Order: sequence, then structure tokens, then C-alpha cells
Amino acid sequence: MKIVTYNVNGIRAALKKDWIGWLKTVDPDVVCLQEIKATPDQVPEIAFFEQMGYEHYWYPAQKKGYSGTAILTKKTPKNVEYGCGHEDYDFEGRIIRADFDDVSVMSTYFPSGTTGDTRQAFKYRFLDDFQAYATKLVEEKTNLIVCGDFNICHRAIDIHNPKSNANTSGFLPEEREWMENFINSGFIDTFRHLHAEPHNYTWWSYRAGSRGKNLGWRIDYNMASVALRDRIKSAHILSDAVHSDHCPVLLELGD
Repeated sequence: MKIVTYNVNGIRAALKKDWIGWLKTVDPDVVCLQEIKATPDQVPEIAFFEQMGYEHYWYPAQKKGYSGTAILTKKTPKNVEYGCGHEDYDFEGRIIRADFDDVSVMSTYFPSGTTGDTRQAFKYRFLDDFQAYATKLVEEKTNLIVCGDFNICHRAIDIHNPKSNANTSGFLPEEREWMENFINSGFIDTFRHLHAEPHNYTWWSYRAGSRGKNLGWRIDYNMASVALRDRIKSAHILSDAVHSDHCPVLLELGD
């Protein structure tokens, strides 16, 4: 099973940059999208998804043009779960999950705290609630993949300039500690599981030519529950995909 997570920063904008062509080339089985910023009725290209064999499940935010998640899949899920039962996060369309016979795949868009103290506090609340939610969920869904934009760099290796960003949302000590605890609670950072080398990023600022210089952050992850350890076949950051300020991350699971 080939699973891709991709914060497209607006699906309609990405589609204008030949996102369909990219999808045909990579041909994943499941695509977890974040920051779709649209409702299905605003995306006529849905017909192309269907022609390619994808079913599509959307969880847009109530606020137009903001946040939202979606899952495209070539395999029919047994169940699709919209939201996590927390009104504040579900209002913003932050979590959607598809349950298959042998694995459950979640697309999640963690809040950003970059706009100030109020949203940073919201982010911390989300982190606490998400940990509790994931801990309970993995007891029921043993084979769980949590895909998405976590808006957190885990370690210094995951950010281009850790010293100057030490007090920046996304790399704050409390956020990094949360990420460490989340992994230790029973999850595997699948990319880092197979790749120890530095300078691998998934997001770049639009400012100062950051992407061309590879001055980035690794904030997009495919986290696998420990029960899936032996099925992790490959993991890649697809940095050549330029439909967004993020790039997609690929996970391949064996049988």
C-alpha cells in the first residue's frame, strides 16, 4: 500500500499547477490531504479523481477557504470517520480517518501557533486532546497510520536553523517534547525510521528563496503504530513536487 500525505495549501491552487498529472505519475493507493481550503462542490476536477479510480472523502472546515482535510483512496474503506468528537477541532475540519481491512489511515492538520498567543494556546490544547484521542484509538485500531501536517519539527535535524528558531512556534521546547512523548506512546516516525541523514524538509517559507536554498522545516509526517513496524517498506520525501509550500511524503507498507 502506497500512502501519501500532502498539505496542498489550497487544493484548487494545487490543481492549477498540474496536481492531477503529479497524482497520475506517483499513483498512490491512499492520499491524505490537509489544508484543502475548499468544499467538494468547488472542485470540478473531482471527475478526474473518479476516472483515476479514487473514491474521495472530504472534511472541510465550516469557515470557507480555511483548513480542512480529505482522503482519496483506490480501496473502498469499511468505515470513514469524520472528526474526533471535539467541536473546536471538528469545526475546522482537522481530522478524517478511513478504516480498511488491515489498516486505518488518518489525515490530520494540526493547528499552527504562528499567529499569536491565542492560537498557540489552542495548539497546546489540541496536542493534549489529540494524544488522548490517539492513545485510545490505537487500542481499537492496532494498525494505525497518522498522516499529516503536525506543524512541529521534532528535533534539531528537522529544521534548517535550530538555534535561531528555538523560540519560534513549531520548534518550541514544549512542542518538541510533545512530539517525543507522542512517538514514545507507541508510534514510529516512518521517514526517520529509515533515513538518519539531515537536510530533509517538507515545508519552506515563500520568503527569501528558502526552497531553492533548502532552508526548510520537516513538519509533515506519516506516523505508524508500532504494530506496523515490520511492514514499513519505504519512506520518501517527494521534494520535487511544487504545488504548495509543503511537499508530499510517501510511505509504502508491505503485506
